[in-house]
Amino acid sequence: MNIIRNIRTPIMHRAVEANGFVFVGGTIADDTSASMGEQTRNILGKIAGYLKEAGTDATRVVSASIFVTDLSRKKEMDAAWLEFFGNDLPTRATVGVADLGGGALIEVVVTALKN
Repeated sequence: MNIIRNIRTPIMHRAVEANGFVFVGGTIADDTSASMGEQTRNILGKIAGYLKEAGTDATRVVSASIFVTDLSRKKEMDAAWLEFFGNDLPTRATVGVADLGGGALIEVVVTALKN
């Protein structure tokens, strides 16, 4: 099995390719003072870039895990999610958490097919 690591940060790689899949690590918004919907849009845009660099795209995302600090604002996230994925919806788990650090309201992890 060939493993390719993309987009290194000081503590991790943003995307890792292995066995036909691209795994994108936890991604938060650049501006954590923005609304839940805007943070979601920013995150999904960043993830689209990571996927492109790894040679795939959002239509190939098969699974997502989402962590949110305020489940009462989930509708904002859902609206941005549907704008981004359209009919190509992956499976998804949304989990309420106490804190994501840095004021982030949401963090998203995705897995996509490479080919």
